[in-house]
Amino acid sequence: MLLLSSSLLPLSPFLQTSAYGFPRLQFQRRKQKGHQSKNKRVRCCVGIGGADSDTSVLLENDGTGTPRRIALFIEPSPFSYVSGYKNRYQNFIRCLQQMGDEVLVVTTNQGLPEEFHGAELIGSWSFPFPWYKNVQLSLALSPRIISQVANFKPDVIHATSPGVMAFGALLIAKFLSIPLVMSYHTHIPIYISNYTFSWLVKPAWLIIKFLHRLADLTLVTSTAIGQELQKARVTSPDKIRLWNKGVDSKKFHPCYRSKEMRIRLRLMDRLPEARIAIVGDGPYREELEKMFVGTPSVFTGMLHGEELSQAYSSGDVFVMPSESETLGFVVLEAMSSGIPVVAARAGGIPEIIPAGHEGKTGFMYTPRDLDDCVSKVEILLKDNELRQNMGREARKEIEKYTWLAANTSLRNEQYDAAIWFWKKSQAQVFNPLRWLTKLIPKVNPT
Repeated sequence: MLLLSSSLLPLSPFLQTSAYGFPRLQFQRRKQKGHQSKNKRVRCCVGIGGADSDTSVLLENDGTGTPRRIALFIEPSPFSYVSGYKNRYQNFIRCLQQMGDEVLVVTTNQGLPEEFHGAELIGSWSFPFPWYKNVQLSLALSPRIISQVANFKPDVIHATSPGVMAFGALLIAKFLSIPLVMSYHTHIPIYISNYTFSWLVKPAWLIIKFLHRLADLTLVTSTAIGQELQKARVTSPDKIRLWNKGVDSKKFHPCYRSKEMRIRLRLMDRLPEARIAIVGDGPYREELEKMFVGTPSVFTGMLHGEELSQAYSSGDVFVMPSESETLGFVVLEAMSSGIPVVAARAGGIPEIIPAGHEGKTGFMYTPRDLDDCVSKVEILLKDNELRQNMGREARKEIEKYTWLAANTSLRNEQYDAAIWFWKKSQAQVFNPLRWLTKLIPKVNPT
């Protein structure tokens, strides 16, 4: 049985870029009052680059960390908008609370829960995105929100990008003089070129550059997207950092394989060799249902909780056709469920199934090459032993990527880098000698 995950949007082209390197940067973690350092010197890789890049950072790490106040500006809401992005931020909030941090979440007001892992939640008036009504947007710049953020006194403001709320977070961070981190989650230029007018791509890049050049640090979810941002000169290369991938390997586990779910996913038996289950929802569902009329297929709609876990683990092969993923959480979740994956070699997915792992933890196919995709699926459908072995190897690979490890790295290393860059920029702004030296003409020695 084939599982197909999709936002039910048309496919997008994949933009390839070459690998690049980053300069070495040295900084020390800030020392807080009453905090004793063990002076343990640790080398941490926090940049993005190819095989030849040097991205290490030396910092003082005490191995524990002091509690922080983190203000998150998240758009669309991680509580009502279903995506891998939702999983990332819900797990991030939970991990920050487990590490003893105080968390303030500013997001759109639709679907805001009364409580979430002890975080302070602020709902902002929102409006639907004109071309995709399920996405709610908000500027989050009301006097009430500014006052609540100011009273919270965050050590770092972390905002999602691109989006409307990123502008509100930027203005609040500058007004309150707080380090600003922006994480890039949706590769808007690709979507614009496919769904609207190509002439809007350049203005989109200008907006992205404006936001991220004013941020103290930019986070990306895959090296491929980091390379895209570096190629477009979005911000300084040493300010682009990787937010490591993670997955809940307990929630997405082979133990959820269910005979009942397999029966539910089967629509008809006319083609005994394969049946397809399309999991998810979106604006193109009605159109796709018409295309699949008369085929052994089923549209499950949106699944949640244990039903989603069962759907993953009850399939035989997971097919991921998207070419615009900044990472591809559904691929991680399928592999964690012990299901072999056939995915387009595009976006951030090649980092989940790198070239050296193809044929072991999953298969990749050339984007838009239907024959290549079908051939990989047929190999798996005809070889039960290969499917089982690939599923086991995929599960072993994904067990390395825990949310706790990914979020601890972000909290302890990347936020430190943002604070360091912010302090550096503050020192430059208020250093009169810096501006004076620029006014003095350089004299060449004779």
